[in-house]
Amino acid sequence: MEIWPGDAYPLGATYDGSGVNFAVFSEIAERVELCLVSRDGEETRVEMTEVDGFVWHCYIPGIQPGQRYGYRVHGLYEPAEGHRCDPSKLLLDPYAKAIDGQIENDPAIFSYDFDDPTLRNEEDSLGKTMLSVVINPFFDWGHDRPPRHEYHESVIYEAHVKGLTMTHPDVPEEIRGTYAAIAHPAIIEHLTDLGVTAIELLPVHQFVQDTSLQEKGLSNYWGYNTIGFLAPHNGYASGGGGQQVTEFKAMVKALHEADIEVILDVVYNHTAEGNHLGPTLAFRGLDNASYYRLVDDAPDHYYDTTGTGNSLLMRNPHVLQLIMDSLRYWVTEMHVDGFRFDLAATLARQFHEVDKLSAFFDLIQQDPVISQVKLIAEPWDIGDGGYQVGNFPPLWTEWNGKYRDTVRDYWRGQGATLGEFASRLTGSSDLYENSGRRPYASINFVVAHDGFTLADLVSYDSKHNEANGEGGADGESHNRSWNHGAEGETDDPEINALRHRQQRNFLATLLLSQGVPMLAHGDELGRTQHGNNNVYCQDNEIAWMDWELQDWQQHLLEFTRRVVTLRREHPVFRRRRFFAGRADHGGESSIGDIEWFRPDGAHMAEHEWSDGSASAMLVFLNGQAIPEPDERGRPVVDDDFLLLFNAGHEPVTVTLPGSEYGQTWRPIIDTCADLLTSETHAAGSQMELGPRSMAVLTHLREEPHATPGTVSQL
Repeated sequence: MEIWPGDAYPLGATYDGSGVNFAVFSEIAERVELCLVSRDGEETRVEMTEVDGFVWHCYIPGIQPGQRYGYRVHGLYEPAEGHRCDPSKLLLDPYAKAIDGQIENDPAIFSYDFDDPTLRNEEDSLGKTMLSVVINPFFDWGHDRPPRHEYHESVIYEAHVKGLTMTHPDVPEEIRGTYAAIAHPAIIEHLTDLGVTAIELLPVHQFVQDTSLQEKGLSNYWGYNTIGFLAPHNGYASGGGGQQVTEFKAMVKALHEADIEVILDVVYNHTAEGNHLGPTLAFRGLDNASYYRLVDDAPDHYYDTTGTGNSLLMRNPHVLQLIMDSLRYWVTEMHVDGFRFDLAATLARQFHEVDKLSAFFDLIQQDPVISQVKLIAEPWDIGDGGYQVGNFPPLWTEWNGKYRDTVRDYWRGQGATLGEFASRLTGSSDLYENSGRRPYASINFVVAHDGFTLADLVSYDSKHNEANGEGGADGESHNRSWNHGAEGETDDPEINALRHRQQRNFLATLLLSQGVPMLAHGDELGRTQHGNNNVYCQDNEIAWMDWELQDWQQHLLEFTRRVVTLRREHPVFRRRRFFAGRADHGGESSIGDIEWFRPDGAHMAEHEWSDGSASAMLVFLNGQAIPEPDERGRPVVDDDFLLLFNAGHEPVTVTLPGSEYGQTWRPIIDTCADLLTSETHAAGSQMELGPRSMAVLTHLREEPHATPGTVSQL
């Protein structure tokens, strides 16, 4: 075997058609061996003698894609000093673009003795751990182009590769649960018919099956346990040997052809190696003190703001380089359109405090590639000062947890004041406007993967996580849910009718709020997890979508499609700028772009904004007072709308505004009515709004606007 010096850049294994350049960082290493592993498990060790800037490198002619490899690092093993080099453990390449296999629950992957953790365990991990794979980087992208949907025109659909596709009857069984299944016409047709513009995939970076879950016969379903930041998860591909890369690219290409963006949920805050008792798989054995935040006065332990056992060291330039190289790779080579950053507050912890101007955000801001894609923060972690909703830099959007909590409270009749509800409905300018951001900085959601599904939110008062094997200790206990009279499934037709109506209320509120709506997969179908609000370990029917729909589920799907259409066709529901007035007064001002009324037709009194008594209200949206121009600089003119809300348990008689707001109004949504009539309502007239319901009325004009919207009866 010829061994050439090779280059220190790029990091990872790079195939050029003639051979492969290998490069790996370790500042603490005294010696590094590249280990080539054959199909039958035979290992060939290659001494890496070239080192530049702590990057060990070599080039081997003749190596082909599909070659499996790893590293053995010789150096200090002194946990009390923060160093954990262990050449008995075959290590993954942090820059591996494909990974083969999964870890086994075997003592060999741990560097300590289970009976006495102070003793070394030098059992070889080869055969019990995962292997890096050399890939062929070449792929025919054809005429692939990113859709580049503007935020204000976006509807995001959060989905799990396996959960979305595993039981779909039109997807061939052999590809269910894979990237190829997402690309199947049946799934793409569902997404396009629903009207979503982007699919946000739960983690698809290579993740590890926790040994603790394996012991219980469970698995890491969600995937928030990353070990390979440049590798697509091999469990979502129909074959190994790097095939997951090709299948992932084909999925992105198919979604782009359908004008759907691909956003990845990424986990750069920690790795799958866990705490000081975790396995030695990659970073720990390469250079523990460079990759991880260690406790200052006890470097044998990890500083943990993620609840997973460790946190990456965000002030180390090599960690920052890894993250930036990973992000850039997924955009330039895998063609993804954006990222949702899990526990993003941890990324802001350059030291101990959360600093939104940390080095990580500086790097993102100036990067010509990453700064141009969608960047969505989960703006919290579990550390001190970790709740940072509204505090991320202008380039970023955020999961708006305050929107979720407020809307849940409003529709269950508890908690939210009118001012708080009005702020969330109108884009949360109280959170985002002062930092120079727009309404689309708010990623609005009522339900996400973590917690109850929408159907369960209206069916359970308490979580039911018995299947997780933790005695009910896991999962959120304060869910702001309401079972409407019975815990779980019931045959009571009145309770079921109310639950179905409440799901429509949540969906209509979400889709017609200012900001960017995000649906959780299956909520348009009334998907249930039977009260389990933490299915992170349930890779089975509890977490998968059930595509066999009852009549009410089909009606819910049709309702959701039509409300998405209403949003898409009417810019008054997706403004790019905030309303002129104060957030806690629903944006109301003398401009008249939005106005709020009591059920009796009078404007809201001052005291009503700050108390919790306003469960019913009318909101006027002025289609002629949209301040921003369209993409060609022309005025944006739309129809006028009235949004009617009643969170009370009794019907409410409402008086419509006077003729200055419109002569005639036609209902186009009524969550309390199975079928709308053609009845219209005159200005100043009265109409009944059902209990726990929402309605939308549009103004019928004699003369069409310059750019009229098209209203469908919903």
